[in-house]
Amino acid sequence: MALYFLEYDLIKQKNYDALYTALQQFGAHRHLLSAWSFKYANSGASVSLRDHFQQFMDADDRLVVSEVVDWASNNALAAPHRTA
Repeated sequence: MALYFLEYDLIKQKNYDALYTALQQFGAHRHLLSAWSFKYANSGASVSLRDHFQQFMDADDRLVVSEVVDWASNNALAAPHRTA
């Protein structure tokens, strides 16, 4: 299982519900206000995951999906997923 971080900026319309539902379907945990983490079966899937989550956002919103092998946090809302 690979660990992914997803970060976003929703620009004009603040319709978070569709995105939150999609993230919950992946078992994602929110660790910052606009940053989530989740485990996914495939490594190297950042592009396909970006394309998947992008459909739940407006065209002017910003989105970053990253595969992560190491991380550290301070005062996070929740601990990001661990790969182990």
